Amino acid sequence: MGSPGAVSTADARAALIATLEKQQMGCAGLGSAFYATLLGHLIDDAAAGGPVWDVLGPYAETHFTAAYPLRLLGGMHRRVLAGDAPDLAAHYPSTGGDGDADAAWPGFRALLADGSPEVVDALRRPPQTNEVGRSASAIGGFLEVARATGLPVRVLEIGASAGLNLRFDRFRYEQGDAGFGPLDAPVRFVDCWPDGAPPFAVPLEVVERAGCDVDPIDVATEAGALILCSYVWPDPPERMARLRAAIAVARAVPATLDRADAAEWLALRLAEPRPGVATVVFHSIMWQYLPEATRVAITAAVAAAGRVATPDAPVAWLRLEPPLPAMTHSELRLTLWTAPDTPTERYLADAGFHLGPVHWHPNPDVRT
Repeated sequence: MGSPGAVSTADARAALIATLEKQQMGCAGLGSAFYATLLGHLIDDAAAGGPVWDVLGPYAETHFTAAYPLRLLGGMHRRVLAGDAPDLAAHYPSTGGDGDADAAWPGFRALLADGSPEVVDALRRPPQTNEVGRSASAIGGFLEVARATGLPVRVLEIGASAGLNLRFDRFRYEQGDAGFGPLDAPVRFVDCWPDGAPPFAVPLEVVERAGCDVDPIDVATEAGALILCSYVWPDPPERMARLRAAIAVARAVPATLDRADAAEWLALRLAEPRPGVATVVFHSIMWQYLPEATRVAITAAVAAAGRVATPDAPVAWLRLEPPLPAMTHSELRLTLWTAPDTPTERYLADAGFHLGPVHWHPNPDVRT
């Protein structure tokens, strides 16, 4: 695993502990008591200079958004899901364990001290949860595009991970008597919109689904599915069940997924107008991970496409992202061009980072 070397100072250790504490609060707030308790042990071990410090010390002064604690937890979870750590599996909720994180800690610490290769590999890449619960927020935006344009949609997702949310229209959404999507869909979202539902009655047809990621995951393979599952938190159990159902949908519904830089990929995809369809650029909870130069390039590429938009070839930019730097919740915002260089801006909903309630704005016309 190596040693922290130059960063093994009191200040660096304090920075790591602060990052772990922030992650612990996040896990507790988002419903993972198992990870919240486990992170408490990680904090104590880091403070004592144990194997947690040996593993995470080199990254102590990186920004919280780099998510090194989640990388470590994901790597260990991969080992548990693969069946290589039966003692831990007896306690992980995702493998039918008893959910006792205190009992899991000694085995977790021992594997960490031994240099788990899954953890080493996980530290090299940002977590990719590809949380399909975000489709419960995004569906309203896609329906708004369909309502405003009357056209089928072409979806271009950047930071798509495994592309699960590219299949959003194959999931089922219900609020009261209103609903959208196949009645027999294995992925279902019910009563997620306490302030009123999006326009579920609007017809929506997806004619093209494509995405890119710098490190895409192929869930058609068991290895890819395992990596994706490892980054989902072990509890609550419905998250894992929903992910496995979404993987099954993805295996049945084709989509193009490219390994590419988001700005370069978008520039190529948006180079020519596509008459007869509404082109929707979409992303969720990934903007904060991008370098500023990439954000600028993406913004420029979308704006350039908007400058040549027409009623027959409209362009939309749909994003589910937290307001920076607060990151207290996520906001669903839509920019729509149905004529050259004349965008309308809409603030459609507030939501969480996974599923949670989606607070749909019933009158979303031109909000800031």
